[in-house]
Amino acid sequence: MSNVFGLIVSGRLVQTDFTLVSETSLVTTILDVDSINHAVVFLTGSTPLPAGSVAIVYWSWPDPNAPPNWQPLGHISNAKPSAIFKIQNLKKLHELSTENKFINAFGQQQICHNAQIGISIEPEVNAQMLEPVLEQQTNNYVTFAQKMLENLVNFVASFSVTQDQMTPTPGVSYIPLNTLHTWYQNFERRLQNNPNFWKNL
Repeated sequence: MSNVFGLIVSGRLVQTDFTLVSETSLVTTILDVDSINHAVVFLTGSTPLPAGSVAIVYWSWPDPNAPPNWQPLGHISNAKPSAIFKIQNLKKLHELSTENKFINAFGQQQICHNAQIGISIEPEVNAQMLEPVLEQQTNNYVTFAQKMLENLVNFVASFSVTQDQMTPTPGVSYIPLNTLHTWYQNFERRLQNNPNFWKNL
C-alpha cells in the first residue's frame, strides 16, 4: 500500500516513501518545512482505494517537546485523486484548543522534529463527518482572533485620557483611540468576510 500515495512539495522530487504504521494508516516525513507553502497529496494510480473508502490526509508540524499533533487537512478518493493543501500558516491546533481528537490517529509515536503527512484509509462517511471538524477549526481561529482583538482594544482603552488630561511627556508617542477602533472594525470585517485573509498579510 505504500506506493499507492504520492506527495509533492514545491521544488522537490515526488515522495512516495510512505511508511505503513497500521493496516489503514501511513506516514511520511518532510524535511525543512520552513520553506514549504503547499503540499499536494495524490493517488499514484497503481492501486485504487477500496470501494466506499477515502484517504483522509493529516498534517503534523514539528514540535521538539511533544509527540506529533495530527491535524486533518481534507481527503482524497478514487473520484478525487488529488488535493492541494495550504500549510504555510497552519497553526498547531493545541495552541487554540487543548482537545485534539486526532492525536492518536497514528498511534503514540516518538517526538518528531520534522513535519509529517499522515494518511488514514477510512469509510467515505468519515470524510463527510470531517467537514464540520475543519469548519470548527476555522471557527476556533476566528473566535481566537476576535477575543484577542477585543482584549487589545479594551486594554488600550483602559488607559485613555482626554486631551485636557494629557501631560506632555517628551519622547512618548500617542495614538488617538478612534484610530485603534477604526483598525479593529476593519480587521473584524475582513475576518468575517474571509477567516483566512490574515495568511496573506
